[in-house]
Amino acid sequence: MSVGEICNREVVTIEKGATVAKAARLMRQFHVGSVVVVADGEDSRRPVGIITDRDLAIEILAQEVPVETVTVGDVMGPELLTAREEDGVWETIMRMRAMGVRRLPVINRHGALTGILTMDDLLQFIVGELSDLVKLVRREQKREEAIRHPEP
Repeated sequence: MSVGEICNREVVTIEKGATVAKAARLMRQFHVGSVVVVADGEDSRRPVGIITDRDLAIEILAQEVPVETVTVGDVMGPELLTAREEDGVWETIMRMRAMGVRRLPVINRHGALTGILTMDDLLQFIVGELSDLVKLVRREQKREEAIRHPEP
Protein backbone atom coordinates (compact mmCIF):
# COMPACT_ATOMS: atom_id res chain seq x y z
CA MET A 1 0.00 0.00 0.00
CA SER A 2 1.23 3.49 -0.77
CA VAL A 3 1.26 6.65 1.32
CA GLY A 4 -0.97 8.34 -1.26
CA GLU A 5 -3.72 5.81 -0.54
CA ILE A 6 -3.97 6.57 3.17
CA CYS A 7 -2.93 10.21 3.57
CA ASN A 8 -5.38 12.99 4.29
CA ARG A 9 -5.94 15.06 1.14
CA GLU A 10 -7.37 18.05 2.98
CA VAL A 11 -4.31 19.96 4.15
CA VAL A 12 -4.32 23.26 5.99
CA THR A 13 -1.55 25.44 4.59
CA ILE A 14 0.02 28.77 5.37
CA GLU A 15 2.62 30.88 3.60
CA LYS A 16 6.08 31.18 5.11
CA GLY A 17 5.70 34.94 5.63
CA ALA A 18 2.47 34.72 7.67
CA THR A 19 2.51 35.34 11.41
CA VAL A 20 2.43 32.53 13.95
CA ALA A 21 -0.77 34.11 15.28
CA LYS A 22 -2.40 33.34 11.92
CA ALA A 23 -1.07 29.78 12.10
CA ALA A 24 -2.61 29.35 15.56
CA ARG A 25 -5.95 30.70 14.32
CA LEU A 26 -5.91 28.23 11.41
CA MET A 27 -5.17 25.34 13.75
CA ARG A 28 -8.11 26.34 15.92
CA GLN A 29 -10.45 26.95 12.99
CA PHE A 30 -9.74 23.58 11.33
CA HIS A 31 -9.12 21.58 14.55
CA VAL A 32 -5.64 20.45 13.51
CA GLY A 33 -2.33 20.23 15.34
CA SER A 34 -0.17 21.34 12.45
CA VAL A 35 -0.15 23.53 9.38
CA VAL A 36 1.98 22.85 6.31
CA VAL A 37 4.10 25.83 5.34
CA VAL A 38 4.16 26.51 1.62
CA ALA A 39 6.39 28.76 -0.45
CA ASP A 40 5.26 32.36 -0.75
CA GLY A 41 3.89 33.49 -4.09
CA GLU A 42 3.32 31.54 -7.28
CA ASP A 43 4.74 28.21 -6.07
CA SER A 44 2.23 28.03 -3.23
CA ARG A 45 1.66 24.26 -3.48
CA ARG A 46 5.31 23.41 -2.71
CA PRO A 47 5.78 22.54 0.96
CA VAL A 48 8.81 24.14 2.61
CA GLY A 49 8.08 23.42 6.26
CA ILE A 50 5.58 22.49 8.91
CA ILE A 51 4.56 24.24 12.10
CA THR A 52 2.90 22.41 14.97
CA ASP A 53 0.96 23.35 18.05
CA ARG A 54 3.99 22.16 20.04
CA ASP A 55 6.22 24.60 18.13
CA LEU A 56 3.89 27.43 19.12
CA ALA A 57 3.79 26.38 22.76
CA ILE A 58 7.54 25.84 23.21
CA GLU A 59 9.06 28.41 20.88
CA ILE A 60 6.57 31.26 21.24
CA LEU A 61 4.28 31.02 24.27
CA ALA A 62 6.82 29.60 26.73
CA GLN A 63 9.27 32.34 25.83
CA GLU A 64 6.59 35.04 25.84
CA VAL A 65 7.37 36.15 22.29
CA PRO A 66 4.77 38.52 20.78
CA VAL A 67 2.84 36.34 18.30
CA GLU A 68 2.12 39.15 15.86
CA THR A 69 5.83 39.85 15.28
CA VAL A 70 7.09 36.36 14.46
CA THR A 71 6.56 34.68 11.12
CA VAL A 72 5.93 31.03 10.47
CA GLY A 73 9.26 30.93 8.63
CA ASP A 74 11.02 32.05 11.82
CA VAL A 75 9.67 29.09 13.80
CA MET A 76 9.48 26.17 11.37
CA GLY A 77 12.29 23.63 11.45
CA PRO A 78 15.24 23.82 9.09
CA GLU A 79 14.59 20.40 7.51
CA LEU A 80 11.35 19.09 6.07
CA LEU A 81 10.75 15.39 5.71
CA THR A 82 8.26 14.60 2.96
CA ALA A 83 6.89 11.44 1.41
CA ARG A 84 5.99 10.87 -2.20
CA GLU A 85 2.51 9.56 -2.96
CA GLU A 86 3.95 6.31 -4.29
CA ASP A 87 6.19 5.64 -1.25
CA GLY A 88 5.38 2.52 0.71
CA VAL A 89 3.66 2.89 4.08
CA TRP A 90 6.08 0.70 6.04
CA GLU A 91 9.18 2.38 4.61
CA THR A 92 7.67 5.78 5.41
CA ILE A 93 6.99 4.71 8.99
CA MET A 94 10.66 3.74 9.32
CA ARG A 95 11.75 7.13 7.96
CA MET A 96 9.39 8.96 10.31
CA ARG A 97 10.70 6.97 13.26
CA ALA A 98 14.33 7.61 12.30
CA MET A 99 13.70 11.36 12.04
CA GLY A 100 11.39 11.57 15.06
CA VAL A 101 8.45 13.15 13.23
CA ARG A 102 4.75 12.47 13.77
CA ARG A 103 3.43 14.02 10.55
CA LEU A 104 4.77 14.80 7.12
CA PRO A 105 3.57 16.41 3.92
CA VAL A 106 2.91 14.15 0.94
CA ILE A 107 4.01 15.37 -2.48
CA ASN A 108 3.56 14.29 -6.08
CA ARG A 109 6.39 13.67 -8.53
CA HIS A 110 6.56 17.41 -9.28
CA GLY A 111 7.05 18.33 -5.62
CA ALA A 112 3.55 19.78 -5.19
CA LEU A 113 1.65 19.19 -1.97
CA THR A 114 -1.07 16.54 -2.30
CA GLY A 115 -1.73 15.49 1.30
CA ILE A 116 -0.48 15.01 4.82
CA LEU A 117 0.34 11.78 6.60
CA THR A 118 -0.03 11.73 10.37
CA MET A 119 0.39 9.19 13.12
CA ASP A 120 -3.41 9.05 13.33
CA ASP A 121 -3.57 7.99 9.66
CA LEU A 122 -0.92 5.35 10.24
CA LEU A 123 -2.58 3.99 13.37
CA GLN A 124 -5.90 3.73 11.55
CA PHE A 125 -4.17 1.86 8.71
CA ILE A 126 -2.36 -0.53 11.07
CA VAL A 127 -5.51 -1.25 13.07
CA GLY A 128 -7.29 -2.10 9.82
CA GLU A 129 -4.48 -4.43 8.80
CA LEU A 130 -4.52 -6.15 12.21
CA SER A 131 -8.29 -6.48 12.05
CA ASP A 132 -7.98 -8.20 8.67
CA LEU A 133 -5.45 -10.61 10.17
CA VAL A 134 -7.79 -11.43 13.06
CA LYS A 135 -10.59 -12.12 10.57
CA LEU A 136 -8.26 -14.37 8.60
CA VAL A 137 -7.35 -16.39 11.69
CA ARG A 138 -10.99 -16.74 12.72
CA ARG A 139 -12.00 -17.84 9.21
CA GLU A 140 -9.20 -20.40 9.18
CA GLN A 141 -10.39 -21.74 12.55
CA LYS A 142 -13.97 -22.10 11.28
CA ARG A 143 -12.78 -23.76 8.09
CA GLU A 144 -10.66 -26.25 9.98
CA GLU A 145 -13.48 -26.98 12.41
CA ALA A 146 -15.86 -27.69 9.53
CA ILE A 147 -13.35 -30.04 7.87
CA ARG A 148 -12.35 -31.92 11.00
CA HIS A 149 -15.74 -32.04 12.72
CA PRO A 150 -18.45 -32.02 10.08
CA GLU A 151 -21.93 -31.50 11.42
CA PRO A 152 -24.25 -34.53 11.00
